Amino acid sequence: MSDTQDLKQSPLHTRHEELGAKFSEFGGWSMPLEYRGGIVKEHTAVRQAVGVFDVSHLGKVLVSGPGAAEFVNATLSNDLRRVSAGQAQYTLCLDETTGGVVDDLIAYYSDDEHVLLVPNAANSAEVVRRLVAAAPDGVKITDHHDDYAVLAVQGTKSDELLAKLDLPAGHEYMSFVEAPWQGDESAAVVVCRSGYTGERGYELIVRNDKAGEVWDALMTHGEEFGVAPCGLGARDTLRTEMGYPLHGQDLSPEITPLEGGVSWAVGWKKDSFWGRDALLKAKEDGPKRVLRGLLAVGRGIPRPGMAVTLVSDVPLGDVTSGTFSPTLKKGVGLALLPATIDLGVEVGVDVRGRREIFTVVKPPFVDTAVRES
Repeated sequence: MSDTQDLKQSPLHTRHEELGAKFSEFGGWSMPLEYRGGIVKEHTAVRQAVGVFDVSHLGKVLVSGPGAAEFVNATLSNDLRRVSAGQAQYTLCLDETTGGVVDDLIAYYSDDEHVLLVPNAANSAEVVRRLVAAAPDGVKITDHHDDYAVLAVQGTKSDELLAKLDLPAGHEYMSFVEAPWQGDESAAVVVCRSGYTGERGYELIVRNDKAGEVWDALMTHGEEFGVAPCGLGARDTLRTEMGYPLHGQDLSPEITPLEGGVSWAVGWKKDSFWGRDALLKAKEDGPKRVLRGLLAVGRGIPRPGMAVTLVSDVPLGDVTSGTFSPTLKKGVGLALLPATIDLGVEVGVDVRGRREIFTVVKPPFVDTAVRES
């Protein structure tokens, strides 16, 4: 881990300190891991009420100018033509040579000349570098990483909480609306119905100088709904219960979308995107390994790097993500396993030298209403 003095801080850092947050490094940032109540309490708040996460470490990259959307569509994997103005899309930045995942990110499509990209913190600089190197004349790449905060309001009561702040809610899944903050048009908040928890929720992009006001309002008005400040520890348990991949573990430049279970985010019929040729060949050959879910039969809790074997000790692969599921009260995880391994097969996981039995399943591990209108 980097020296904490070298880490960037969210504009909400002092508020997190006042709430007793424990901090950890995430992509070069010092971000809250958990608060005084602990990860399970925060996790439960999202599943049953509402939680608020500071995810300001995420990148914010504006691609603008004539042909901006066309440029994004010719470089990133998903087909931006599938969405309309005011919609967001999950997409991938792929390696040209291997077809592996350099980053997975969200594209906010405003119009043909304005697309906001939100990459992962650790990969933001690399995504920017690749875009700048490839951008044609007239297309501008602006890195707003340090200009905006991102707050994720997640949970069954998220609509009610946003309504208390006079912010839009209830719009279509993966769509976004820009709204003035407390009547100030110059301090507009972008409200996108999206998230990384599997619950109904929203991600708010707000100017740094207004982030504190928005956070305070969410905490104050959220009290009647049982709001909890949530750290990135709970974000990880929530996304793992949904089987959502995490870049750097379940996705990487060495793992293709076919292997990582995100090939649905590839515009296979497009003429151009980074890594297209390599990925088409990988598709033709068929993946030799795929990301699968692991559900504990007993009390074992899988962790990244733990070896997975058949019961007969035949090596299969390694756990990429794993945790204790507060909802199911048992261990759940993801692992890259041979494509020949069927769902329902029991495998062993080496948990600190002890073999624990898990069933190979297809995530999600829990049912949620993330897409319901």
